[in-house]
This record gives sequence, C-alpha cells and structure tokens, in this order.
Amino acid sequence: MRVCLASTSPARLMLLRQAGIEPLTMAPDVDEEVAVAQVEAAEGRRLPAPEHVLLLARRKAADVAERLDPAFDGIVIGGDSMFALGDEILGKPYTADNAISRWNRMRGATGVLHSGHSVLRVVPGEEPREAFAVAEASVTFSADITDDEVAAYVATGEPLHVAGAFTVDSLGGAFIDRIDGDPSTVVGMSLSTLRVLVRRLDVEWTALWNR
Repeated sequence: MRVCLASTSPARLMLLRQAGIEPLTMAPDVDEEVAVAQVEAAEGRRLPAPEHVLLLARRKAADVAERLDPAFDGIVIGGDSMFALGDEILGKPYTADNAISRWNRMRGATGVLHSGHSVLRVVPGEEPREAFAVAEASVTFSADITDDEVAAYVATGEPLHVAGAFTVDSLGGAFIDRIDGDPSTVVGMSLSTLRVLVRRLDVEWTALWNR
C-alpha cells in the first residue's frame, strides 16, 4: 500500500519512518491564512483551534490528492497543528523575541496541542474516500526553567518554526514535565489516531509498513 504525506514537515516524516512507513512526500499548495479567513468570514465567527487544524489538514490532503499521479493507489495523509495556552493560540513564533516571550508565559503552565488529521483513500478512477479526526494532548512545562535556559534554547533556532515554540522529541523535551495524551500528537501527528482513520477506510495499519 502506497502512502503519500501531504507535508514536508521533518517531524511528521520522522514519525512515519519510526512507525515503519516510508512515504512519498509532497508539499500542499494551500494558503493557510486565506483558507481560514474565508471560512471565518462566511460563517461570521472565529474558528476554535480544533476546527482550525481540521480544516487545514483536510485542505492539505485534498490538494495533494488532486495532484498525484493518476495511477497512485494508496492513502494520502494531511495534518495541521496548533498550540493553545488558555484562550490564546500560539503558532510559530518566527523571531527570537516572540519565542522568548512565549516561554516566559509557558513555564509552569499547561497548554493543549491540537492536531488535525485527514486520511484519503485514493484509488485510480474512483472518488477518494476520507476519514478525519482531531487529536489533543496537554503539555505541562517545567516551572523552574531559567531565563538563561530559555535564551540558550531560543538561540538554537529550534523553537522558531514550530507550533507553540517547542518540541518534545528534541532539545525542548527536557523542559516538559508531563504530557497527557498520545505523545506523538505533540510531535506532529497522532499515530494512534492515524491507525483508527486508516482502518475506517478498510486498510490495515500494518499494510502500510514498507521500511
């Protein structure tokens, strides 16, 4: 069974590889800000985090599925993540100042990582079938993180381009006390959720093992 990851995220690719899957990767051509803004304008409301990530995950998977080789027979996986601290959504900080400000608020606090998943079963000559879901995991940060540790971590550049300004599977993991939920959700995708979605499409998870 072929697998296409509708993402160029190194973390998502690593997760699938660790799970025994070597996917084709393709970058989705989706303007995320425009996609969300259009839906919010049409519905006259602000999308909460779970709806936000699910919308983008579905758009990404659909976009890539439309551009695959017509002979592709397999599944397409799309995902999107965002981190919420209370009522505030913390996306990618991009700058060191933003990242430091985020960490000053996060230390000793607990936030929720929302991860949207869309899986499409693609068969030549047929309309794709989709299964989708949102997974969530709460993350509690250490209360004793020092200013020097925050500065050193931000200086590595690692937190600048990840949702919430942290990782759990690399340098940032040492500053996290507890995760409640599937830990892979915090990395980028929930493997347990993907397994459920794949089975809804009549595909066994083990059929995807190809490494």
